[in-house]
Amino acid sequence: MAHPQIAAFARLAQGNIPPTRAIAGQAALLSRSLHDIRYDAINDEILVANGHAQAILVYRGAADGEEAPIRIIQGSKTMLNDPDRLDVDPIHNEIFVPDREGKQILVFPRNGIGDVAPIRVLKGPATQLERAGALVVDPVHNLLVVGLPYSDTGSSPPAGSLLIFQRTDAGNTPPSRIIRGPKTGIIRINQMAVYSPRKVVIAAQPGKIEEMEPDGAFVGVWSLDDNGDVPPRWKLIAGPKSTMKKPRGVALDPKNKTVIIADMRLNAVLTFYFPEIF
Repeated sequence: MAHPQIAAFARLAQGNIPPTRAIAGQAALLSRSLHDIRYDAINDEILVANGHAQAILVYRGAADGEEAPIRIIQGSKTMLNDPDRLDVDPIHNEIFVPDREGKQILVFPRNGIGDVAPIRVLKGPATQLERAGALVVDPVHNLLVVGLPYSDTGSSPPAGSLLIFQRTDAGNTPPSRIIRGPKTGIIRINQMAVYSPRKVVIAAQPGKIEEMEPDGAFVGVWSLDDNGDVPPRWKLIAGPKSTMKKPRGVALDPKNKTVIIADMRLNAVLTFYFPEIF
């Protein structure tokens, strides 16, 4: 069984090669089922949600080996309930965490330590935060995008959604825009990324969770101005040509105009040249 770790590879790495470094070991306080890692380039920090510990862990960007987090958000005041994903806004110094069971979004100070209460909570029936699974923040346009899995809209197949809020929304505030419907192809959303200069969101749509290699899996790109049943502006489709089977994570490398995708069925990281979105 593999030990929990955060592994770093060279950008041009290819094939079966070892990582250049890895955060691992007891002092690192990592656990299994880590589903989201975010890098804060402005502050050179790595952030991860640890659902088993009900905690947010923050490491140095250059952390290596059995290195402890430099900050931990954890405790009863945090309202954290099995945190699985997160995003960081280094411009406004905030951390956003979706809470599926509580149907809410919790916002913490980026430099928070210990038993820190959220500075904002987005929650209520008007929000439509039903099983909020993933999110991403656009700090330039002050937008928050939340990805939902199957919704109770009665659609067949069951439809997921992208809900777009204002970054500072709190309480029982409805989304400004909703991307949902058969033309979107969304069943459920995993990790997302935004590219603010083009005002787009890139989302991994891995298909039905119970299927090993689901039909209709893809990575899609939408404008943050889209609303309604809108197809992606661009798609990377799972299949023989892309080699993708079940894309789960996505990250951007604007300098090299590439999209980096983690595929959970291949147990691999794939890099695509995608100049159209940059």
